[in-house]
Amino acid sequence: MSGNFLDSAAVNRVVSYADAGRIVQEHAVSLADMRLSMQSTSLLDSLGLVLAEPVFADRDQPPFPRSTRDGFACRAADTGSGEPLTVLGLIRAGEAGLRARESVALKAGESVEIMTGAPVPAGADCVVMIEHIQRIDNTIRLNPGRSIHAGENIVPLGAEARRGDVILPSGTRMAATQVGAAAACGAAELRVFTRPRVAIVATGDELVEVNEPLRTHQIRNSNSYSLAAQVLGAGAQPVRLPIARDEREPLEAAIRTGLEADLLLLSGGVSMGKYDLVEEVLLSLGAEFFFTGALIQPGKPVVFGRIVFEERPVYFFGLPGNPVSTIVTFSLFARPLLGALCGEPYRGPRFAQGHLPSDVRVKTGLTRFLPAMLNSAGGEVTVEPVAWQGSGDLANTSRANCFLVVPPDRPLLAAGETVTVLLQDW
Repeated sequence: MSGNFLDSAAVNRVVSYADAGRIVQEHAVSLADMRLSMQSTSLLDSLGLVLAEPVFADRDQPPFPRSTRDGFACRAADTGSGEPLTVLGLIRAGEAGLRARESVALKAGESVEIMTGAPVPAGADCVVMIEHIQRIDNTIRLNPGRSIHAGENIVPLGAEARRGDVILPSGTRMAATQVGAAAACGAAELRVFTRPRVAIVATGDELVEVNEPLRTHQIRNSNSYSLAAQVLGAGAQPVRLPIARDEREPLEAAIRTGLEADLLLLSGGVSMGKYDLVEEVLLSLGAEFFFTGALIQPGKPVVFGRIVFEERPVYFFGLPGNPVSTIVTFSLFARPLLGALCGEPYRGPRFAQGHLPSDVRVKTGLTRFLPAMLNSAGGEVTVEPVAWQGSGDLANTSRANCFLVVPPDRPLLAAGETVTVLLQDW
């Protein structure tokens, strides 16, 4: 193996799963220096996109010492005396201004009833939970056996962030939590990277579109739809092109059209069959191949490379035509590269772990990805393989929420073992 994957232009290069991942990672990281287009968007429309400019705290968070409980604000030292504390009033969250805090500080023996989220008045250094006190008329006492320390149930002013702090750095993928954090900073409009365009070309004489009449020997073009869904989930814009037939001229025309996008995904035509012409056509267009297969199942014929098209380098993936192979290879290889094209720092595939309830036996030699269900019940996370008929079986794979990863040297994963699963951005 060459020490620098970027320099490789080898054809017919089948690599291990680990090496394929490293090759993609190296190219994805190299995209960090690429100038990406940006746009302004409303806060909710930023969902799934990547920040091009950071979001700053516009004030201290919290902007006042905040109570985390319903109870009584007081001085911790007063609660141990056994003497009742006088209740001066009530502070609710969102009351006008901070008059209660800005007035004279609480004195010894005084307290204020307070609601969760309300500003703690000056002079108080703790909040006693309401269920931990006895109240008689306008006084309270701590329940017998209870104690409280200064600082309990209070978030100090600026403890979460100071005004001017970076809350969301550039390169952050916007999800629900990030949208909420931006809203808390008053960021109604954000600068984000524009969604990259991803051309999707499904190849094969056997394919028909989903709304067309179907003959017995034909199959519907499901791959371009599953790929489009994965591309959308990655924050990019899918461009579904017409089906490319297994002939050189229409395939070349489809590829040329696809190369006008930021990334080209081809489905099918990358195996060893007589009419698998994708690699041949790509090579005739000057393609540089980084690998032409990976030792995985499903997805072994996966191809990764780059073409300089109209003076612009465009990456491409040739994904196997079997539907589950397409889904798996996108998740393992295309998704991490696409994240970089979206402006996101490199993020590899997402994995998790769980326990096997029963044995799993496979042949060795390939890293295998088997459809499975990741479940959590009673504090235990389990991985249950889904019975399937191989990489063409979308019906059963649609019942899975992950893929069990079986290392190439393991013929048996025993019941009770901790195993790894590939998570899906479905």
